[in-house]
Amino acid sequence: MAVRSSSSPPPRLAFVSAATPPAREAKARLEKRYGKVTTADADIVVALGGDGLMLQALHHNMRRLKPIYGMNLGTVGFLLNTYREIGLLDRLKKARQVTLNPLRMIAINTRGRATEVTAINEVSLLRSSRQTARIAVAVDGKKRLPELHCDGVLVATPAGSTAYNLSAHGPILPLGAGLLALTPINAFRPRRWRGALLSRTSRVEFTILDPRKRPVAAAADSVEIANVVKVTVTEATDIRLTLLFDPEHDLEERILKEQFVP
Repeated sequence: MAVRSSSSPPPRLAFVSAATPPAREAKARLEKRYGKVTTADADIVVALGGDGLMLQALHHNMRRLKPIYGMNLGTVGFLLNTYREIGLLDRLKKARQVTLNPLRMIAINTRGRATEVTAINEVSLLRSSRQTARIAVAVDGKKRLPELHCDGVLVATPAGSTAYNLSAHGPILPLGAGLLALTPINAFRPRRWRGALLSRTSRVEFTILDPRKRPVAAAADSVEIANVVKVTVTEATDIRLTLLFDPEHDLEERILKEQFVP
């Protein structure tokens, strides 16, 4: 789906960059070539950096509903297009849209304080001491694992399934699968449990069984909450994020190709 028709005026672009010298220098060159506006006034936000910078841009513009087009000046660049300065406006006209729904995490700590955070890639629980965590797992109100002994456990979106989830040997999820990945991190008991595929409508609840002796932290992308006792994860259906990709660099195609990497 094209962003604009050929007869439309050129979109107003806001450029955001990572803190690295190459990204900052690219931002200055692109602003000189294409002009600049604030993200609030922009039609499209152009993110320059790596996947981390793209996640920051998505979080910062979550309520503005601005489409974001990334160009890779980082390392992996899974969520970004190839960096080229020339022909940007034409690329934006031809770009395909991908809509993502983030996760919503509600974490309650040992003091009873509840914190709500969104995550585009995953929500992860990780042990905070030398001892393994002990976590009960419930899905849609039904206890599925009374006691999981592990280094941690995570819930990943399809877009995030190729990130930490993949490193933890979780499944890669196509964007249109309507699924979430529930993946343990170094499970000790039950030792053979490798995780589960859940409907995107699922409500996942984690209860920390011994939070004083075996503390656990919960992280939603880059936001971490220490000493949690209960964490609930659902899909934030009220938030729709739009990413733009060159036709040859479609995110769904990249996710599919990742499943055939030897």
